[in-house]
Amino acid sequence: MLPSGTVTFLFTDIEGSTKLWQQFPDAMPAALARHHEILNSTIQAHNGYVFQIIGDAFCAAFATAFDGLDAALDAQRALRDEGWGETSAIRVRMALHTGTAEVRAGEFTSGEYVSGITLSRAARLLSAGHGGQILLSSPAAELVREQLPQNTALLDMGAQRLKDLVQPQQIFQILAPDLPQDFPALKTLDALPNNLPIHLTSFVGREKEIAQIVDLLTADSRPQTAENESSVRRSSSVVRLLTLTGAGGSGKTRLSLQVAAEVIEEFEKGAWFVELAPIADASLVPNAVMSAFELREEAARAPLDALTDFLRAKKLLLILDNCEHLIEACAQLAHHLLTHCPHLKILATSREALGVAGEVTYSVPPLGIPDDRRQTADDEYTARVTQYDAVKLFIERAVTVQPNFSVTNANAPAVAQICFRLDGIPLAIELAAARIKLFSPEQIAARLDDRLRLLTGGSRTAMPRQQTLRAAIEWSYGLLSERERVLFRRLTVFVGGWTFEAAEAVCAGEGLDVLDILELMSHLVDKSLVTTEAREEETRYRMLETIREYALEKLNEAGEDEIVRDRHLQFFLKIANNSEHHLRGSDPIEWLEQVEAEYDNLRAVMDWCQKSPLRVASALQFVSALGDFWLDRGFLTEGRERIVDTLASANSLEHTAFYAKALCNMGWLASFQGDFSAAESFTKESLTIFRSLGDKQGISESLHVMGTIAIDSKNYAAATTLLEEALEIRRVLNDARGIRESMRALGWATFGLGNYTLARTHLEQALMLDSKEGDRGGVAGDLNGLAEVALRENKLGSASEMIKESLAIRREIGDKWGIGVAFGVWGWIALLEHDWDGAYLRLRESIAVRNEIGDVGGLVWCLEKLAQVKFEKEHYETATQVFGAAATKRGVLGSTIDPFDVSEYEQIIQTLHTNLAETKFSAAWNKGRALTMEQAIELAMQDE
Repeated sequence: MLPSGTVTFLFTDIEGSTKLWQQFPDAMPAALARHHEILNSTIQAHNGYVFQIIGDAFCAAFATAFDGLDAALDAQRALRDEGWGETSAIRVRMALHTGTAEVRAGEFTSGEYVSGITLSRAARLLSAGHGGQILLSSPAAELVREQLPQNTALLDMGAQRLKDLVQPQQIFQILAPDLPQDFPALKTLDALPNNLPIHLTSFVGREKEIAQIVDLLTADSRPQTAENESSVRRSSSVVRLLTLTGAGGSGKTRLSLQVAAEVIEEFEKGAWFVELAPIADASLVPNAVMSAFELREEAARAPLDALTDFLRAKKLLLILDNCEHLIEACAQLAHHLLTHCPHLKILATSREALGVAGEVTYSVPPLGIPDDRRQTADDEYTARVTQYDAVKLFIERAVTVQPNFSVTNANAPAVAQICFRLDGIPLAIELAAARIKLFSPEQIAARLDDRLRLLTGGSRTAMPRQQTLRAAIEWSYGLLSERERVLFRRLTVFVGGWTFEAAEAVCAGEGLDVLDILELMSHLVDKSLVTTEAREEETRYRMLETIREYALEKLNEAGEDEIVRDRHLQFFLKIANNSEHHLRGSDPIEWLEQVEAEYDNLRAVMDWCQKSPLRVASALQFVSALGDFWLDRGFLTEGRERIVDTLASANSLEHTAFYAKALCNMGWLASFQGDFSAAESFTKESLTIFRSLGDKQGISESLHVMGTIAIDSKNYAAATTLLEEALEIRRVLNDARGIRESMRALGWATFGLGNYTLARTHLEQALMLDSKEGDRGGVAGDLNGLAEVALRENKLGSASEMIKESLAIRREIGDKWGIGVAFGVWGWIALLEHDWDGAYLRLRESIAVRNEIGDVGGLVWCLEKLAQVKFEKEHYETATQVFGAAATKRGVLGSTIDPFDVSEYEQIIQTLHTNLAETKFSAAWNKGRALTMEQAIELAMQDE
């Protein structure tokens, strides 16, 4: 008989079986038969039971983990010793997992295990292994640890994410001296590039749907065999855009993520998830995709162009989730990317198709539901009902809130009725299962008649599925107390999640005491209307979008929309204002992360401000406060657009400090995009307003920004004048931070003028002040400047020591921009020392960081230095191409080479002309000009 209760499962399969069948079609039948004989005999010899064989995959059950391990070891030894002949050694991977499983004989002739979770975990564990390897889950390892077979040991492989996307699981490998011990890294999600989120609950069912979708996505990349011939033929056309369609709550997102986990090995650059639900502005869709890859906007380039260049040569899967409210923007993005990125595939989820040429849509069906509903049940009926996916989901979610819950002959009809009445829609079933700690299945089924009116009559198949989902949510809402309902509807003003402190500040009042928020929030979490998301130091909360939409209606019906949104506005205005101070302090990292976590909320309140002229003053405060955040995180275009929109409606406030600060931020953002003419115009207007107000702090800020713009424009004399005036005002104001900033900027301005003595004086004074105040970021910047002064004076040893210290600090504080700069300067030093390999390695590090954050100006500088390395190593044609690419990028940016480097640059170009001759030089130069940034980087970093 099949073991039940706590069972140890042994799953096995042949590594590379498809390739073996292709290479040895005549020898494989005999080899497979011998493989089956070996596994059957060893499993039976150790009291095991083979309950399923699919192709070359064995599934066996054991009453004890010891028997399972002994069987696996003996099987591996027998497979090793077998004379395989033409096929050579057959390598089999094995996995042992122990968990709870029930056997229901019923109509199943060989028996069937009820618990899909335990078996699924065993299958996931097997998929991580390699041929010849035996893996154990933590439960299995713990059972055998104290009585391992002689001369064997357990190797802890660490916590790894399996393809079920739940929390990382501890994995062990069994070591035996007579069996192979060294294998490649486990094939888990941790070994592959991705940002697929971790889920706290497992994925249930949908094996058929997953297989169909995987087939559509990967048929073109799989070799045709006898086993998959028909499916490959059905999917003969290449599918590059696959859209999962269905009603809200039908499980499209979870299905897309599970499919991504299944196919990730087919994509060299992994699978990347983009959540579009929080995005309200269609123009921000490319930005959302860039954020998933942690890309910053590039100066003077549209986000879509930068994204296209980044993805152009990459083979990856992009998951666009919740496209329906941004359907046109998503369609345009998908069409553009697929047209320009030949190796990209997109998996989208939406309530409607995107309508793009070549798109394949897959309608996500409801979970399988019992069609045989009766008042009483016997063992056979109960066993059959529990095999449906909808019932499996109900059971698993019910057990999470009521661990002793199980489906019995007594309650099986009610459970079947619940799943049938809820149309197999996952969200509705999860909401129902969450109530199992309050009601029995029979009580839940009875309430469906009262609360889900759309399920009571008429043709159910003709009713819109959104209405069914609405009914499920309304039923859950009806179970809330009045105070829970108040909090529920007020929480909908948050976008992209919220903290507990935010809920207290925004939702308390008008009948809700701040002291009640904790209890009420806990109730909403318990009832699955609010979900939690664990962060490093705090928990964030959020609502599923479909639930939030329903709750928003309730907020409007209650007449509370304006008052709650205004409190929402005030809370995040305080965060924005506080962040402005801290982002320019000695340790901005924590505040950058906080603002980034709340940025969807900040966007929402800025949009709310635009709806009424009464809130324009608040709008001005936001765009005044967020300038540094937009710069640090690369939201350059969005920042400028928001400032433009705000200023357009703020004519009555144009002579205020906030208006002037917004203009100053506009100039700062424009400068980083290389739009120096606009930058100068905005900051001049800002300065004029601040002067008219007599606002010394504002005057000094505008002068400082104008000075830095002048530095970027290589107008060092004007920069020095502006910065000296700013410094004088800041000294009068005793503005310690401002003084340090001005001293540092003056160091760069005088450095640009070639006055290295004065530049060193300014930078050393800034270093002394920054050190005294504990401003680590400032210290790193000062050391960077002093290193470049020493470099220009040919004091390369001193320059190297200072830049290494600067780099160490920047690594410590997480200053990616500074890390890129420091590696670049360090590479420049190596170049001057004729250490070509050192220069190459350090510039490569600089490029890696600058490419990640979108520092285009820095990338161009690195390209020129790498081109110089190529030149010094006499790779003249490649050097010319890279110089040509860099020149084109500088033209787009509107930037120029530093005056002190022009003579050397021109001499190198002339030498290249001479060595290549005009025709060959022009061809190489023009070829370089046609390269994208990514192509130019790849060429510059090639070893020759």
